[in-house]
Amino acid sequence: MRTGAAGRGGAKRRQGALRWLPVAPATALLLLFLAGPIGYCVWIAFTDMQLTGASSTNFVGLENFRRAFADDNFRNAVVLTLVFTVISSILGQNTLGLALAGLMQRASKPVRTVTGTIVICAWVLPEIVAGFLLYAFFRREGTLNMVLDWLHLPSQNWLFTLPILAVSFANVWRGTAFSMLVYSAALSEIPKEITEAAQVDGASGFQRLFRVTLPMIRRSIGTNLMLNTLQTLSVFGLIWAMTRGGPGNRSQTLPVFMYDQAFLKSFIGYGTAVALLLLLVGALFSVVYLRLMREEV
Repeated sequence: MRTGAAGRGGAKRRQGALRWLPVAPATALLLLFLAGPIGYCVWIAFTDMQLTGASSTNFVGLENFRRAFADDNFRNAVVLTLVFTVISSILGQNTLGLALAGLMQRASKPVRTVTGTIVICAWVLPEIVAGFLLYAFFRREGTLNMVLDWLHLPSQNWLFTLPILAVSFANVWRGTAFSMLVYSAALSEIPKEITEAAQVDGASGFQRLFRVTLPMIRRSIGTNLMLNTLQTLSVFGLIWAMTRGGPGNRSQTLPVFMYDQAFLKSFIGYGTAVALLLLLVGALFSVVYLRLMREEV
C-alpha cells in the first residue's frame, strides 16, 4: 500500500513539473532580463558607483538615501512631480477624458469620428515628437503667443514663467485619449434603463452623474487613475524636450532629476537610489487606488 501511495505521489509531482515545463523558458527569460537588472539596480543604489572619476565602487549602505532626503533639489523634484501628476493626470487627463467620453456618447457620428481622430493622433505621437510640438506651441515666438497677440491679449514666455504648468498641459494634451477610450467603454456598459429611470424620477444631470454614472464606473475610474498616474510619474522625454527641467530646476521632476544626477553628473549610485524612491512613490499611489477599488460603493 505504501509503495502504491508513493508511486501515486511521484506521478503527481511529475505531472506538476510537466505543467510548468511550457512556461519554463518564459520564466527563465523574465528572471534573466527583468528580475536580474532590477536586482542589480537595487545593489547599485547602495554603492557610490560613478560613470567617470572613480577607480572603484564601494558599498555605502543608506548614504545615497540620506543624501537624497537632505538635498533641497531632490525635495523640490518630489514636490514638482506631485504637482505635475495631480494637474496633468488626476485632474487633467482623467477629468477631460471622462468629459470627452460623455460628450461623444451624445454627439453625432461625424463629430465622434473627428474628435476621436484628433485626440488619438496626439496619443500615438512619440513622446519626444509631442515634446517638440508643444515646445513650438509655448515658446516665446510660438503659436500660443501669436494667437494671443492677434487677439490683443497679453503674451509671455510660458516656458520661463510657468514651466511646470506648460509641461502639465502638454501631458494632458498627449495622454487624454487613453482616459477617453477607457471611459467610453465603461459608459457604453451602463444600461440605458437605469439612467432613463433616474431622469423620470426627476434627477438632474449632475445628480445622474454623481449618483448613477460615477458609482457604476467606479472600478474603471480606479483602473484609469492608477495607469495614468504610473505613466505620468515616469514622463521624461516630454519634459526634457520642452524645458530640460528648467529654467533652473522649476520643472525638474524626479525622472529628470534622476537623469541629471546619474548621467550628466555621473553619480550612478545616487541616481539609482532616486529611481528606487520614485518606484516607491508609484507603489504608494497603486496601493491607495487598489484599496479604493476594493471598497464597496
